[in-house]
Amino acid sequence: MRGLAQRLEHLGTETAFAVSKAAADWAAAGNEVYSFHLGDINLPTPSNIVDAMRAAIAAGHTGYCPGAGITPLREALARDIGDARGLSLGADNIAVQPGGKPVITKFIQSLMNKGDGVLYPSPGYPIYESQVEYFGGTPLPYGYRMTADGFEIDMEGLRAMAPKASLLVYNNLQNPLGSESSDDEMHEIAAIAREHDLWVLSDEAYFDMRYSGESTSIASLPGMVERTIILYTFSKRFAMTGWRLGCAAGPEAVIAAFARLNTNDESCTTHFIQHAGIAALEDPSGSAPMLDELRRRRDATAAGLAQVPGIEFAVPEATFYLFPRVAGAMERTGCETVGEFATAALKETGVSFCTRHHFGRPLDGEDDRFIRLAYSGIDADRISIGMERLAEWVDRGSA
Repeated sequence: MRGLAQRLEHLGTETAFAVSKAAADWAAAGNEVYSFHLGDINLPTPSNIVDAMRAAIAAGHTGYCPGAGITPLREALARDIGDARGLSLGADNIAVQPGGKPVITKFIQSLMNKGDGVLYPSPGYPIYESQVEYFGGTPLPYGYRMTADGFEIDMEGLRAMAPKASLLVYNNLQNPLGSESSDDEMHEIAAIAREHDLWVLSDEAYFDMRYSGESTSIASLPGMVERTIILYTFSKRFAMTGWRLGCAAGPEAVIAAFARLNTNDESCTTHFIQHAGIAALEDPSGSAPMLDELRRRRDATAAGLAQVPGIEFAVPEATFYLFPRVAGAMERTGCETVGEFATAALKETGVSFCTRHHFGRPLDGEDDRFIRLAYSGIDADRISIGMERLAEWVDRGSA
């Protein structure tokens, strides 16, 4: 019997789900687990969205619909995305997707030829790297430097690779770092994209997930809207991770290609869920209390983490992640690798988290002694207990 297609050897995955299995196995054995590993949200989807979904099913919106999405949702998305970013968008600039992740795949499929270089962040969402390699592109990962305020892009490294690239993936309000570009950094990235005529995927999954200040899209900078595809998702803003609803926003010709891929891949995004999306955009007030709760969780995580010896971190103003450097804590607990530290932490404290290695292959010479704490799926009181247990364990390691 013939084997699987060889190209599957180049297809990665979200290895964070392997951490979920280890945590579930540990809990099944009767142990307490404090889950910081998955960026899911354990808060309910706002009731107006749920009610709209039920009404859409009752109204019979359970069949096929246009591959690009129903017109009322595309129009609502064009207004919402455009108004928040200072862009003039219409329905023809929008292709509805079953979540945000398909936008990554279709960006690669639509705009990358085999062998083309693709710049993408590392650490970064692992699907960038996976899709570039699966479709035969040349991976060009760019890195970050830790600063007192968080992280900044290694612009020297990015600039050096730009002549080899055709595409650039840019994730401001970044997963897993929680970092945000300064105005200067964003303008410099835009200048590089214009200079080298790069298509840009602006992953804006966390555009609305912030606790202070305002988000800026690179698409709003001069000369960028015509070369940028925005990834938008309902998953984070409206606690709709399992609903699978998002869109690509960009130039009409590229969006038309996305719609053709939609027809080939999934026919259409679930019809009645698109009606729920309209309700979410028409009344987004349910997202405000969620942000308030996530802020409480961020503050609880930061307060607890500050008591853990040997850890350095900054507190981001967006996303729901902290990405601390744990070199000192590793030394205190006798762990030689960050993976060993994560395994020991689970068994000694019940605290479960991802490491830098779950977010793309580390770059040559990179300090990989970082972990990611996602506080979106764990209540504030359990955050405090988990951080206290982590602190006690690391402190004992010095004895």
